[in-house]
Amino acid sequence: MKPKKLPLNKKIRHQSISQCTSISDLRTLYFDPPEPRTQNPEPISGLRSSSLLKNIIHLIALFAFLTSCDPKVPSNTSYIDTDIGGVGILLQPTRPTVHLPNQIVRMYPVRKDYIDDQISWFPMSIISHRQGELFGIRPVNGSVTDDNWNHKLTYDHDLEIKSPWQYSAWLPVDEIQVEFTPGAKSGMYWFGFNSEEFSLLFSTMQSGSFSIKENGTMEGVEEFQGMKAYIYGVLQQSGEPGSDLLYKTGDENSPTIGRAWAYYKNQTHKSVLFKYGFSFISVAQAKANLEKEIPAWDFKGMKAAAQQEWENKMMQINVKGGTESQRRTFYTALYRTYERMVDMNEYGKYYSAYDHQVHESDKPFYADDWVWDTYLAHHPLRAILNPEQEADMLQSYVLMYQQSGWMPQFPITFGDNPAMNGFHSNIIFLDAWRKDIRGFDWKLAYEGMRKNATSATMLPWRNGPACSLDTFYYEHGFYPALHPGELETVPEVHGFEKRQSVAVTLGHSFDDWALAQMAKELGREQDYELFLPKSQNYRNVYRADKALMWPKDHDGNWIDIDPKFDGGPGGRDYYDENNAYTYAWQVQHDVPGLVELMGGKAQFEKNLDQLFREDLGRSKYQFWAKFPDATGIVGQFNMGNEPSFHIPYLFNFTSSPWKSQQKIRFLLDTWYKDNIFGIPGDEDGGGMTAFVVFSSMGFYPITPGIPWYTVGSPVFEEVTIDLHNGKTFTVLALGASEENKYIQSATFNGKSMDIPWFSHADLMNGGTLNLVMGPKPNKEMWKDADPSILYK
Repeated sequence: MKPKKLPLNKKIRHQSISQCTSISDLRTLYFDPPEPRTQNPEPISGLRSSSLLKNIIHLIALFAFLTSCDPKVPSNTSYIDTDIGGVGILLQPTRPTVHLPNQIVRMYPVRKDYIDDQISWFPMSIISHRQGELFGIRPVNGSVTDDNWNHKLTYDHDLEIKSPWQYSAWLPVDEIQVEFTPGAKSGMYWFGFNSEEFSLLFSTMQSGSFSIKENGTMEGVEEFQGMKAYIYGVLQQSGEPGSDLLYKTGDENSPTIGRAWAYYKNQTHKSVLFKYGFSFISVAQAKANLEKEIPAWDFKGMKAAAQQEWENKMMQINVKGGTESQRRTFYTALYRTYERMVDMNEYGKYYSAYDHQVHESDKPFYADDWVWDTYLAHHPLRAILNPEQEADMLQSYVLMYQQSGWMPQFPITFGDNPAMNGFHSNIIFLDAWRKDIRGFDWKLAYEGMRKNATSATMLPWRNGPACSLDTFYYEHGFYPALHPGELETVPEVHGFEKRQSVAVTLGHSFDDWALAQMAKELGREQDYELFLPKSQNYRNVYRADKALMWPKDHDGNWIDIDPKFDGGPGGRDYYDENNAYTYAWQVQHDVPGLVELMGGKAQFEKNLDQLFREDLGRSKYQFWAKFPDATGIVGQFNMGNEPSFHIPYLFNFTSSPWKSQQKIRFLLDTWYKDNIFGIPGDEDGGGMTAFVVFSSMGFYPITPGIPWYTVGSPVFEEVTIDLHNGKTFTVLALGASEENKYIQSATFNGKSMDIPWFSHADLMNGGTLNLVMGPKPNKEMWKDADPSILYK
């Protein structure tokens, strides 16, 4: 008789109290799943007969666990729910990714999203963020048949346990238990079966090869995007007297897909451990990675070590107050920011897709970044939490420039993906420099930044030298657009992504501002004088009678468009994933200039107010059919896409800063719930959730490259950040609650704040931001604040 499942609350099941046994072990106490031994680990007792006495012992142990844990002191990791955002609003869902912080082995069950009730494979890693998986493993009952190769595994969410350091699932149809825990360049699986006959199937997910030997060792090679990944694995279960065990390689029906399998028959011990090393260098390196990271068969110890790494990361920021829901949203968002970039260095060497060479190095080499998304909040957050790591990531950019000849835009594992638009690496280099981060080769960084600005094409989704449209931009200060229906004449323009003329003009205005400022920091006055005027090119596409950024044709004439809807899919003829109402505000580097263009503070504020009220002009289904990225809609503002992040904070440049406090709380409360719908758009590997981390703490880097933060409305009464220099930055928000969201008074280090900004230097020196919160806005506070200090 199988023991009856306790009706444990799902949130409790996901908890892992730091001073107690892990939640996986809590479930172990009742279901008696794996505690692997040095040799053949036993199957879970829920798969074999259980006596009433044993059930009583389990219940006593469970009660002892629950009563021994101090509910007043939960670990920060207990708030992480990897299912938050698991149903994408329109586009991509989040994945319950299991990995060590910023490491290459990243695993999640392969399924469409949270709603899909079947798992195709359990991968051994992924190619790059949202770029597919590598090396699948699947447990099945019985022998290896064609049906089993196509078999999908039905699962039950309530029988899953997911955290950053483990994945566990009981598959109710097949009656198989799956467990996984990660290393940096390795991983370990445990499988428990309810049958004496079962198999493990191995397959490449793209193309490649597998080979398995009679001693249970395995080698695999997978080819993708012009490079290769490798694994070396070992199966612990080797059969026992009277049992049958068959290892086999190959499948004549799939000549391009590598396959191998292990078939077990007449088994007494119905569980198998599989550990593997992963590499982008070679099988030999994968084996070395395995031997270094997992020398023993200690699943529990490996899981505990992985959990401790996450405990350390999550304990760097501690909060008091707020609701449990807000803490779950916050710490899950913080966990998401550690998915990228990932360290490609494999103990003294790394493979770079930027020159297709293996390099000897004792320094990290990071890849997998989408800087169009991450420059806004993700890189600035890391500059606070781990400036040394941020320096290593920027040095990786420099190495990529050396190796490829171009400063990358989206440096993913298999090379630069020239996605989106702009050279926003300029901005992250400037931001780091002004925050006293120096651990990168600034001379080569500047050389690469300047080369991009003067020689590379600005065309979206294209790499390579400048084209005729770039030459036009250099001469006229804006990217020319086509009239609706006008055929493209420049062959280099991407067929789907189009010219994005307004977005390109605005993005490069910011990029050239960053380049000019970097030139000034480095004493290169001629370059400063050359590039600073280009930072004002945004003015060339501002249409005063519309108060919007507007496309111009080759002759400099305004093009007749519907600013809410025209421009093809995602508005890409003129904008990018959004319409004119979002791009009206893309001047982070010169907000006072934008205020002046719009007619002063009063009109600027009026325009901001109207953004959040403006009608879509059509049904939502019509709008989203063309703008699927523009989710989390409030009027014409969309919370679900990165170009909108800074917009609610722009009220701090008006006479009503209290509106920023109101808007931020409203947006967090509305669009970032702690449930499967709790991400309003694509969570780009930390790009979106970094906004949540900052905004929940109560401040935001409105202009990366300017080392100041603007104040919002903290959701917690106290936030402390343990800085790498040994100091602590604190935000105290007396009385903060769901009702008390408005700042009544503010001091920094005991001194009254005359402006809603404070500097990065003050933060890193261990400052204290002290706010008194209340239920009604203080409309006099900061209404006459002068932002000029930001631009000195």
